[in-house]
Amino acid sequence: MGSHLLPRKEGIILTVVDIINELGIQGLSTREIARRQGISDGALFKHYKTKNDILLAVLDYFAQYDSDILQSIEVLELKPKEAITYFVNAFAEYYENYPAITAIDQAYDVLFCDPALAVKVKNIYTDRTDFIQKTIEQGQKVGQICPDVDSDHLTHIVAGSFRSVCLSWRLNNYAFPLKEKILLTLKVILDAFTPSVRQQ
Repeated sequence: MGSHLLPRKEGIILTVVDIINELGIQGLSTREIARRQGISDGALFKHYKTKNDILLAVLDYFAQYDSDILQSIEVLELKPKEAITYFVNAFAEYYENYPAITAIDQAYDVLFCDPALAVKVKNIYTDRTDFIQKTIEQGQKVGQICPDVDSDHLTHIVAGSFRSVCLSWRLNNYAFPLKEKILLTLKVILDAFTPSVRQQ
């Protein structure tokens, strides 16, 4: 593949994100992608053979920073609570700087229904939640997080609150600072399950 194809392929990905953000998955068609790109359907299929190939590329784009975030946490040798905060903050910054990408996060359920996309969607979701759960369990071992709390339940609280705040942000036309709201919500959750804070 020639390097001259890369800008067009990335442009197609960004266009798809915009379409999903504006029209939803149901509004996504190869015709609409080609129209916005100013190319023919045939030219579009020179870059991606099917619409699912395009969506797989979009999912890769959506998760492009995941491994870098995890590597940064490992290099920084953060304590468990700080690692969770760093992890959540990184995604909050990413989404706040690129509001349209939150449409992909909110479309997990629909994308998962397509067998060609299901594995990719599940892997992204599972990798993120597995990190949160593993880090919560580390926090329990070192006394940062209450040991009597089920780590799976707490993982869903953390991940669920993130998605809920993102949805609220979208529904309110991005009217409040996303990162600030997410981090304040996370602090409330972590404080509620921190032994020293609960004893006060």
